[in-house]
Amino acid sequence: MNYLSAILEALQSVTANKLRSSLTILGIVIGVGAVIAMLAIGEGAQASITGSIEDIGTNLIFVVSGGEAEVRNPKPLTKEDADALTDSFQAPSIVGVAPLLQGSIQVSYSGESTTTQISGVTREYEQVRNAVVQEGEFFNDAHLLSRSAVVIIGVEVGETLFGRKDGLVGETVRIEGQPFRVIGVLEEKGGTGFSNEDDQILVPLSTAQARLLNRRTPSTVDMILVQAITAEAVPQAGEEIAAILRGRHQTGVGADDFTVFNQQDFLQTAETITGVLTIFLGGIAAISLLVGGIGIMNIMLVSVIERTKEIGLRKALGARKMDILVQFLAESSLLSLTGGVLGIILGWVLSAIVGQIAVASGTDINPVVGMDAVLLATLFSTAVGLFFGLYPANRAANLEPVEALRYE
Repeated sequence: MNYLSAILEALQSVTANKLRSSLTILGIVIGVGAVIAMLAIGEGAQASITGSIEDIGTNLIFVVSGGEAEVRNPKPLTKEDADALTDSFQAPSIVGVAPLLQGSIQVSYSGESTTTQISGVTREYEQVRNAVVQEGEFFNDAHLLSRSAVVIIGVEVGETLFGRKDGLVGETVRIEGQPFRVIGVLEEKGGTGFSNEDDQILVPLSTAQARLLNRRTPSTVDMILVQAITAEAVPQAGEEIAAILRGRHQTGVGADDFTVFNQQDFLQTAETITGVLTIFLGGIAAISLLVGGIGIMNIMLVSVIERTKEIGLRKALGARKMDILVQFLAESSLLSLTGGVLGIILGWVLSAIVGQIAVASGTDINPVVGMDAVLLATLFSTAVGLFFGLYPANRAANLEPVEALRYE
């Protein structure tokens, strides 16, 4: 059996009906393009989210209120809990502790207003979160002790309220109607798919507790940020945190009224979510590839009917069943493979367009067309051609020569 001849005959048959073949290939092109684009967008989203989490710091630990099990009369996290974690004898793996009070609040200036995230912080926040002030200064002990009406703003807040990103120190903004003096502007970090650190304001923790963010008790905080000595010391630091807070809250193991997270926990959760989302989107896109395969079966069945006499003549001249089978399988495979190659190009183009749209809209998503997605799409499109071409090819191969020659 001459496979080269079968390929040449398949090429001749496909090009003989250009419009019909093009429409058949179009279904595969759209299917493969959609699969590659969806996988690329999913990979880009996952890279964006994991990159944002990694930027937070590999040795950062988050402590929040609430445990996995239901606890009667759970105690909230407090500033005193944060102070207890600074004990170097009980927690030698910890080098920095920053209690945090968070909320959403309205900030205004001269008729302009915006709703942004507010964080009540201590001066340790600068070290723990690597919060760099590009203009002005960070909070000091005097600001915290006197509950000063001072604020540090992100550049996006400054752009919204003042129309500029610098020369803002000394200006006065109103937070919930109360005047606050700007003493610093945070370094621009850029918005990401996970969070936008430029769209936030910082105030002293004592000021937030007393004047802006009311909680059940004056010393309550929403979160405690803890910095471990090294990334390798994070597990040990987590155990030290749990031991100290269990003693203070008088809870046993398995009955914690707090939860300790580290970067790895966030990464695993994010990868799980984006992985499921990518599979879901890829599955939806694969449906169009399935429709394209049905189109190939349809066109091949029509081709068998149209060429019934040709098949009968070839079999009468000595063509074997396998020869006819290979001929029609070669045609269906050629259609699907051509569609697959064009689909890869379409998928790459769609991914590039989505990437440009994301950049224009300020979304940090860079679709990544991986070699695994290209190979998967190519193999899948070829398999679709073989699978959906098998029945028409087998039908053609089983035609009786006499009946085929008599067919009108």
